[in-house]
Amino acid sequence: MFRAPIAVSVLSALLEATAFASAQAPRKPVKKTPPAPPVKAAADLTCPTPLGVGVKTKVAFCDVMAGRDPAAGILIKLPPHAGPVTLTFDLSNRETYSEELVRTNRAYARYTATVGVLTMDNTLVSRATVQSEFRKASDLIDRIGGGAGPAGVKAVAPTGLEPITITIPEAEEQVAILGEKVTVERADGNATYSSAGRPIAIVSNVMVEYRPAPPKPVKKKAR
Repeated sequence: MFRAPIAVSVLSALLEATAFASAQAPRKPVKKTPPAPPVKAAADLTCPTPLGVGVKTKVAFCDVMAGRDPAAGILIKLPPHAGPVTLTFDLSNRETYSEELVRTNRAYARYTATVGVLTMDNTLVSRATVQSEFRKASDLIDRIGGGAGPAGVKAVAPTGLEPITITIPEAEEQVAILGEKVTVERADGNATYSSAGRPIAIVSNVMVEYRPAPPKPVKKKAR
């Protein structure tokens, strides 16, 4: 007649012990999908005024023109991405090379060029500046093929080189590079140019680094 209460007590104790053990057991962490590793690639670039390809470096150089309309600038289409995009490029000044001026030690020039990276609604993301001096042919980054001269190169060539890094906000799908102004200092005087349509600087090696956007979920078809 006393066995039933004892059995109930034992059962109750076992249930409490099981519940306590379950409460103390560590929960398995929820597996999270790791973010995609960053990708660095050549930019999807539209250059309205290509300068040409370097004879030695085989690098494509693009003139940056002054202006205020992003649609008329150098357009960089950003790939689908998660988080901000890092835009990098080399910025150079423009030198109109003269063999005679170099030979007679009259070729000295000091250039300061400023360009802007803008969103397509004309919001400035950041400015970039390159400053360099030119005295002799070795100050040129490269000569550009396709010219009418005896060596088959153009008179205009990149001089000076400033590596530029700019962070583009995540929401942007495309940005533009536009020239703002260039100041030229020479022995016979100084001048600043900023009129629309005037070449201001040269860009090359345009790259983007980003994390690819996660794939969009596939919508199930309604039955």
